[in-house]
Amino acid sequence: MNISRCPFTWTRPPARFTLRAFAPLAFVALLVLRPAPAPGLGVRIPNQDAEAIARGNAFVATANNPSALYYNPAGITQLKGHNLQVGMLNYLGVTSQYRSPTGTLSKTDFEVIPVPQLYYTYSPSNCSLAFGVGLYAPFGLGLVWPEDSGFRSHTIEGRLEYITVNPVLAWQVAPTLSLAAGPTINYSKLKIRRGLASATDELRFRGDNFDFGFNAGILWQPHEKWSFGANYRAATAIDYEGTATYNPPLAPGLPTSAHTSAKFDFPQIISAGVSFRPTPDWNFEINADWSDWETLNTVSLRGTAPFGFPGGDLPFTLNWRNSWLYEAGVTRHLGPRWSVSAGYFFSTKTTSETDFNPIVPDTDLHVGSLGVSYKTERWRYSLAGQIITGPYRTINTSTPSPADAFNPGLAGKSSANGQYRFIVPAITFSVGLHF
Repeated sequence: MNISRCPFTWTRPPARFTLRAFAPLAFVALLVLRPAPAPGLGVRIPNQDAEAIARGNAFVATANNPSALYYNPAGITQLKGHNLQVGMLNYLGVTSQYRSPTGTLSKTDFEVIPVPQLYYTYSPSNCSLAFGVGLYAPFGLGLVWPEDSGFRSHTIEGRLEYITVNPVLAWQVAPTLSLAAGPTINYSKLKIRRGLASATDELRFRGDNFDFGFNAGILWQPHEKWSFGANYRAATAIDYEGTATYNPPLAPGLPTSAHTSAKFDFPQIISAGVSFRPTPDWNFEINADWSDWETLNTVSLRGTAPFGFPGGDLPFTLNWRNSWLYEAGVTRHLGPRWSVSAGYFFSTKTTSETDFNPIVPDTDLHVGSLGVSYKTERWRYSLAGQIITGPYRTINTSTPSPADAFNPGLAGKSSANGQYRFIVPAITFSVGLHF
């Protein structure tokens, strides 16, 4: 195959592909424009496709459907013609639990949180190039703690909405080797709500902004039974611009709102895996995935001096640390149409002990999953279920709340010490169309 022979013009889909057939997919695709926040590992959302989730997200060395745009974009060279896929991940009742040192139990508000995905790829015939674009939410957060949790001056509510548009160009350098890269255009909204100087006050911040990054991948298949893959996602940083409000004011005459900004660093991510296919009916894969969260130290709300706070800026000291995902999955093909998958991954905690903040009650997580897929010549349907949980995490060394700087009488009453646990079931489906 020769790059010079690649047609760089749009080829019309077959006549049998009508707008009527596309309408259900278009409706689902519109949901991508309204991304909802979701809990992550730190704030990561590694779940981006039903087939991959069923395999414990061990997919970087397989990457044989359009979600490869997220897991390993080099994999799209395996897909011929036009391929469109939409999917929806639903966290069914996200629950973070907190048990105080005195035994009082608090839970975050019940929420069902959708996380949509949309992927499109095009591989011209007789061409070593493939093209694609993905819309997905690689990060997110959504939780609300009750006002009487005991740590309201650390946090009450945290919401992070994040969506990525990711065009990709992939090149099949040789029959066994493919490379890919593409920019990521990211838009995000952040909301923080907390108490500060009393048991009834409230600080709110809302901001949004764009940033840019890139991802790249490699897929090497030296033998029909073996495949190796790796994916890199560049670090980015969003400087959220918005407004902070504080009520009631610390003193008469002080303003209750101010233009405010806050910079949040998102990590570079490296994942790699190996797939072994002893027969055409079986696919075993293991992956390792590393997130460089150590770049995230303190998130400061800048521009809050008009409220009368000492020093002007209000810090969220996080000091996160790097985390790992270890993933394993298996797929069994039951004839030409049906396949079943099972998977597991373990995630190490991201948040630090000393600077632990309940805005992200992160802990070690064990995640198990099962799924089924059915395909025809043109359509592919996948469904996966997942349980995300982990043991209680005990925090005994939480630093004092910033509230102590404003009202020493609150010292000791706003501690985040205690035990935390995260439990959530999830169900995911995807629909793919080849034309």
